[in-house]
Amino acid sequence: MGKLITLLVLGVVVCRVLTGQWPWDLWRQSERAQDEAQARALLGVGRDAGRDAIIEAHRNLLVRVHPDRGGSVEEVHAAARARDLLLARLDRIGARR
Repeated sequence: MGKLITLLVLGVVVCRVLTGQWPWDLWRQSERAQDEAQARALLGVGRDAGRDAIIEAHRNLLVRVHPDRGGSVEEVHAAARARDLLLARLDRIGARR
C-alpha cells in the first residue's frame, strides 16, 4: 500500500513539473473545453467567434427552438447556457490580455 501511495504522489509531482499544473486542474480544463465545444456545436459557431456572432447565433437558435414554434423550454435553456458559457469564455480571455 505504501508503494502505491508513493507512486501516486510521484505521478502527481511529475505531472506538475512537466505541465506546470496539477492533474486536477488539467481535468477541470478538459471538462470545460468539452462543454465549450458542445456549446459551439449547439450554436453553430466557430472557436474564433466573437461576442456579436455568439449572440446572433443564439437569437437564430431561439427562433427555431422556442416553445411557440414547436420547441421546448429545455431547448431554450440549453441555448441560453451555451451562450452564457461562450460569453464567459470571451470574458476570461479578455481578462488575461
